[in-house]
Amino acid sequence: QVQLVESGGGLVQAGGSLRLSCAASGLTFSRSNMGWFRQAPEKEREFVAAINKDESRTFYADSVKGRFTISRDSAKNTMYLQMNSLRPEDTAVYYCGADRSIRKVVNDFNTLDARGQGTLVTVSS
Repeated sequence: QVQLVESGGGLVQAGGSLRLSCAASGLTFSRSNMGWFRQAPEKEREFVAAINKDESRTFYADSVKGRFTISRDSAKNTMYLQMNSLRPEDTAVYYCGADRSIRKVVNDFNTLDARGQGTLVTVSS
């Protein structure tokens, strides 16, 4: 059974940092492109960041470039999102996803091979 489990969310003040983790099981991690999406209250879910299966390419939404860093550890079957200089507008539920297609990981959360349940990040002003 394929499973993605996010962790690391919480409450942080503006300007602070958090690191999210996404632990994967039941899939071949080394063959999976991975990514993060987020959904703020009363807004559409949006792409945040992605990393391809061999770690040679990363992708970021303009809103997080220079502040967020995506990475992965194949030995631990885990993907990370380091979030620095957090802003109130980063408040959202953050979801991780995995797919054989990097194009889908960047564009289409709902059709990914695997999707997590989300972790809440709240940034206070």
